[in-house]
Amino acid sequence: MNLHFTPPQLYLPGLHVGLHHYLLLAAMLFAMGLFAVVTRRHAVAVLLGLELMLNSANLNLVAFNHFLKPEVLSGQVFALMVIALAACEAAVGLALILALYRNLGSVTPDEVDQLRG
Repeated sequence: MNLHFTPPQLYLPGLHVGLHHYLLLAAMLFAMGLFAVVTRRHAVAVLLGLELMLNSANLNLVAFNHFLKPEVLSGQVFALMVIALAACEAAVGLALILALYRNLGSVTPDEVDQLRG
């Protein structure tokens, strides 16, 4: 009795996803994150844009690792480090946003200069 499950393989002839596909997707993610950081007036939206930019860097790390040296897991290790850094950045950023809202009553980044003593 064979208990090993093998998922069905989907093969489409002529369809090959290469490194340039991943790099293009990462560039689009980075551009959307940069657009969100530059154009948004709400601090939470700026943090979401930063997260998109970090995720595009993760995609680049894993894609380069997969296509250049698949036997070494350095790309995945760096991606995990970037994920941990993004979690810390989100925690500190949300704490700053809560302090800003508690002091000023709004979370627009333009009003941050009013916190100066």
